Amino acid sequence: MKNISLFFDIEEAEKELKTLSKKIKKANEEYFLKDAPSLTDSEYDSLKKRALKIEEQFPELIRKYGISKNVGAKVKSGFKKITHATPMISLDNIFSLEAFSDFIQRLRKNLQQDVFPTIIAEPKLDGIGFSARYEKGKLIHVATRGDGKIGEDITENMKTIPEFKMSLQTDLDVLELRGEVYLNKKDFFEMNQKLTEKGKKIFSNPRNAAAGSLRQLDSKITATRPLKFAVYTWGEVSPRPWKTQTEFFDFAKHLKLPINLFTICKNEKDIENVYHKLEENRATFPCDIDGIVYKVNEIALQEQLGMTARAPRWAIAHKFPAEHAQTQLKNIRIQVGRTGVLTPVADLEPVNIGGVLVSHATLHNADEIARKDIRIGDTLLVERSGDVIPK
Repeated sequence: MKNISLFFDIEEAEKELKTLSKKIKKANEEYFLKDAPSLTDSEYDSLKKRALKIEEQFPELIRKYGISKNVGAKVKSGFKKITHATPMISLDNIFSLEAFSDFIQRLRKNLQQDVFPTIIAEPKLDGIGFSARYEKGKLIHVATRGDGKIGEDITENMKTIPEFKMSLQTDLDVLELRGEVYLNKKDFFEMNQKLTEKGKKIFSNPRNAAAGSLRQLDSKITATRPLKFAVYTWGEVSPRPWKTQTEFFDFAKHLKLPINLFTICKNEKDIENVYHKLEENRATFPCDIDGIVYKVNEIALQEQLGMTARAPRWAIAHKFPAEHAQTQLKNIRIQVGRTGVLTPVADLEPVNIGGVLVSHATLHNADEIARKDIRIGDTLLVERSGDVIPK
């Protein structure tokens, strides 16, 4: 089939890419810096996919807008900045098992082999990424992802997490451990209950709670939050004593560090089984997960596959579909934010979505209500993907 271009000329393409760039930048700042995303994962992924298609058709626009190279958001907070020794990369996303088959075909083509490479499948924890640097076993600093190159210094806050270690029993010259800080659902609900009793603002979901807690300028506040973390990869390391992802997990366990769960997959049937099992048990999983990360196990193969302009060729994130349910709109009220911004909120007939009892949802603004013709008494399809957003 003949490929049909998105645009007839570069001026039309640049006009749309400029608009998309502004929307994506705003969404990144909301997600990574303000811990208050206004877009669902699927809405954000749709914008990003469209922008990447345009850059693919007109590579000359990459230098000007660089959407394919951007990760996270520029640090703007009161934290000290830390430059990552090796960038904290992002992963490309897929949304179906068919797309995973395409991923495997690309791997085989690039590796010039027909054998299915051993794949490690890990639940994609919905939290906030970190990078902890140790030298000769002593902690130097901990940073957030930031824009992938420069993050925020959250060392004092990470020290408040009980399982986190200020020193490790290792003689490696340099060891950067990377992972995710998150909240278990049970702890999240109990924390929100305590905040409600004190008349304080509650968090909309565990991911925002983890990010907001970890990025407190006062570490004493962070210490009151039931944060947890799991290690799943590394940054700079010298010398590197492992040759596979599974050997790295053994190394981390030897250091008594919590690691992410993982399954070794040797064929596509294994992948399919892992996906269906995790998706079916998503609601009962201790913490929020929004997909599965697949990685080639052997580091020699990872190095052979290399990187694209924005992501590794040897790993990919398989996102779960958004969770949703039907319920009735009981009332619309106006909520006044800390900065005085007025936001309409929907009071709903409580409904269970993915193990979470949802009784409220943001309606964004009056224009959105008018556009969707939302009225009291209507039956709504409420989607939970990060934040809770009625559609």
